[in-house]
Amino acid sequence: MSRIGKMPITVPAGVEVKIDGTTVTVKGPKGELTRTFRPFVTITQEGEEIIVSRIDDSRDAKAQHGLVRTLVANMIEGVSKGFSKKLQLIGVGYRAAVKGSNLEMQLGYSHPVVVVCPEGITFECPQPTEIIVSGANKEQVGQVAADIRKWRKPEPYKGKGIRYEGEYVRRKLGKAAKGD
Repeated sequence: MSRIGKMPITVPAGVEVKIDGTTVTVKGPKGELTRTFRPFVTITQEGEEIIVSRIDDSRDAKAQHGLVRTLVANMIEGVSKGFSKKLQLIGVGYRAAVKGSNLEMQLGYSHPVVVVCPEGITFECPQPTEIIVSGANKEQVGQVAADIRKWRKPEPYKGKGIRYEGEYVRRKLGKAAKGD
């Protein structure tokens, strides 16, 4: 039995869950999320708890058990609290600003880089060298943050680039450290 899959999911107040076969719709103060799962597991709601159980002991059902439980839990957490990723811009002249709903960054190119805000995502720039990507869908928040980071990955010699908050960049010494 999956250790994660057998744990029940508690539904907080203000969150409405609708289960229609393998389709789960979660509605809360931060938005609405819908997802259809594969038919290897059954999802049931008992009072204020959601229970995910597998239909048999096949390899596919075992693989999906913990995954589906985690995805449903992330949907519930996303519509109640939301998710966010913080990015830091490190480098001379690297800065970001929110223009309308889009994100405009100066990253050392001859032109500013504009990232169009997808639906369900919001950008914040509390400082010119900080970007906060937030939304209800954990996958979408992570993907948008990764796409922003892709514009300038942190390089190992000076450490310049866009990095996640708390990310460690292993530094190299360069030419001056060449041995005899």
